[in-house]
Amino acid sequence: MLFTFLLVVHAIIAALLVAVILMQKSEGGGLTTGGSPSGLMSARGAANFLTRATAILATLFVTMSIVLAVLAATRNAGTIDTSRITAPAQTAPASGTAPVTQPATAPVAPADNSAVPLAK
Repeated sequence: MLFTFLLVVHAIIAALLVAVILMQKSEGGGLTTGGSPSGLMSARGAANFLTRATAILATLFVTMSIVLAVLAATRNAGTIDTSRITAPAQTAPASGTAPVTQPATAPVAPADNSAVPLAK
């Protein structure tokens, strides 16, 4: 129950992180530009709401990822993926009749091998 709740919260944090990143103004250059004074490290850039929201959401996302990984590893479930588990075989009907099976047929061999032409 707790794991499912935290997984839903993690998905919401991930969606918010994507939305906040996409709302930010693209300043171009990315890592290729040197540290410009008007960039992230200035007082104006650090005070930006979207920048702070991105940092907080990223920290929450990484923290939640670690917490969910620890919870998944310490759960008492033997398997995480239960989609490949098969149902047990069904028992015979209780009416006392044997199940109907198809008769086995033996392969039929040709009676005479002389009719088969040999390749040269």
